[in-house]
Amino acid sequence: MKTLEGRIALVTGAGSGIGQAIAEAMAAAGAEVVVAEIREEAAAATVAGIRSAGGNARAVRLDVTSETDLAEALLSVPAVDILVCNAGIGHVGTVLTTTGADFDRMMSVNVRGVFNCMKTWVPGMVTRGRGSVVNLASTAGLGGLVDRFAYSVSKHAVVGVTRSAALDLAKTGVRVNCLCPGRVETPFVRSRIAEYPDPAAAAREMASTQAMGRMAQPSEVAAAAVFLASDAASFITGAALPVDGGWTAGMFPKA
Repeated sequence: MKTLEGRIALVTGAGSGIGQAIAEAMAAAGAEVVVAEIREEAAAATVAGIRSAGGNARAVRLDVTSETDLAEALLSVPAVDILVCNAGIGHVGTVLTTTGADFDRMMSVNVRGVFNCMKTWVPGMVTRGRGSVVNLASTAGLGGLVDRFAYSVSKHAVVGVTRSAALDLAKTGVRVNCLCPGRVETPFVRSRIAEYPDPAAAAREMASTQAMGRMAQPSEVAAAAVFLASDAASFITGAALPVDGGWTAGMFPKA
């Protein structure tokens, strides 16, 4: 079903992983997709894949921390119906081992980047009286994770941005929600697993932390994003939806 037919969806960080899967799923649902990505070759590959599947997509270069990039992207894409703030980075470290520079970088990309994109495209949504924002948080935004101090702080902030903005915009026709994935089997995660002395054991350990006993596929997170962006979620705003195989139903394990 083409639940997003006739809509323009801008997805940040859509050159790989969850962002790429969201871009592909939204195109399959009928949206015209803008792949907003700092890595131009990766963006081009995502666009090519969408077009080869019969979808409609184009790319814009976007560093979500750059005011220049944001201004240029707005000129290229002045109006969107769906904004997916997916671009983000990770960091391993405790409150004691995380440096100030580490912390600032995490907040700049993961939090300020979401704020920047919302400030850029949400005003147009408000003017038109409609729109859906889907932010990518994490289970780390719903509870603490060992050795992921700055990352957890940043994802808690994304949940806060989502809830606060949803209330501010509730009567404008613009909905704001976020997804909180658990472990997802992205190319990045697979590359990390390959670095372990026993990759098969590492994969089993990562999968075992979720109640369903496996990691999510990017397409499963993408399906939730399409739902939140669609009219099927017309009375949902301010939600932080776990897509975690039951992870947050129990105690948080070690990272």
